[in-house]
Amino acid sequence: MRSAKKNHPMSNSRVIDVSIGPSPRRAYDVRIGPGIASEILSNTPSLVGDAPSRAMLVFDSGVPRADRDRIADAIASGGLEVFIELIEPSERVKSLATLGRLLNRIAEARLERADPVIAVGGGIVGDIAGYAAASYRRGVPIIQCPTTLLAMVDASVGGKTGVNLNIDTPTGPRLVKNMAGAFWQPSIVLADVALLDSLEHRVLRCGLAECVKHGALGGFADAELGAWTRGALPRLLSRDHAALTELVARNVAVKASIVASDERETAATGGRALLNLGHTFGHAIEPMGHLSPTGSAENAPLQHGEAVALGVVAAAYASASMGLVDETLAGRLRDDIAAAGLPTSVDGLPDAPTLLDAMRDDKKVRAGHLRLVLPDGPGSCRVVDAPDEAHVIAGWNVIRA
Repeated sequence: MRSAKKNHPMSNSRVIDVSIGPSPRRAYDVRIGPGIASEILSNTPSLVGDAPSRAMLVFDSGVPRADRDRIADAIASGGLEVFIELIEPSERVKSLATLGRLLNRIAEARLERADPVIAVGGGIVGDIAGYAAASYRRGVPIIQCPTTLLAMVDASVGGKTGVNLNIDTPTGPRLVKNMAGAFWQPSIVLADVALLDSLEHRVLRCGLAECVKHGALGGFADAELGAWTRGALPRLLSRDHAALTELVARNVAVKASIVASDERETAATGGRALLNLGHTFGHAIEPMGHLSPTGSAENAPLQHGEAVALGVVAAAYASASMGLVDETLAGRLRDDIAAAGLPTSVDGLPDAPTLLDAMRDDKKVRAGHLRLVLPDGPGSCRVVDAPDEAHVIAGWNVIRA
């Protein structure tokens, strides 16, 4: 459960520019700081620029009622008619059926092309709302207001939207992550770190998995990010707003530097695909409902950040098995994951053939061959095509409890 907290004054805020190109270049701001959401959203018409008259406000059900009311009132104070849709997020809910219901709701509200969809919640809500905005009338504005650390540093930035699919396989139905979607850049991203005050501790830690991942890519824009995060963990876990603002800003800057020239993840080498470090392993096990970060069934299934954390460890040791890095670097990444309170091993993994088969649902697969993002040095990663399965299995074996 989340509990409501008071807003804080707009002080110590940061702005990161995300510029997508090459031509024509499109840019938007990511504004970060405590208490910024309501104040900025009271000027929603100026954020989208085309004289909107309505807004569809899509809330994560985990956002406290007091915060939802405050944000809705702020948008209405700017002269917009506000329609509200509530989504209780889960990977099963992140579906075409939910997308269809939201699109019908938007159509019933008769939003026009200038009218924004505003997503207030974690990555699941942001992905669904963003996909709806990309689809409705072939594109209306989306404003992302992430309320989880994971969504602030990753999901809300870069324009990836989508839902999961459920496919039939010889062994039964299988959920495949983010297999339907669109690239649709937001008009603005508002990362109000005061909204993290009410976040469950487990969910807060999940966001740190993406931060460790960005630290492993920090050579692109912030070579000191990994070390800074390591040293700032006590302040981050105590929800110090200044530390959280710094963390979000530095992580967004790393992501922005990578997506700027490869919006649609089409670069032949590297590019945006590097942001998938840990995800090919993580997405394979995230839908497995029996897996738990603690080994206790009451904590199953894995949350996204926990699956990514395990995936980063597996990727690091697969890389060590290939000789791309030594085990010292792999061990440092595992230690960073552990220091953030995230799992580095898990009970109940299926056998190697089952895991390898699940990995082939990954969107980076080409001609039936895996493509893995693996560390190849401090602050550096590369894409490895068609890796030897023995090295992939070596990574899996490291995270078997």
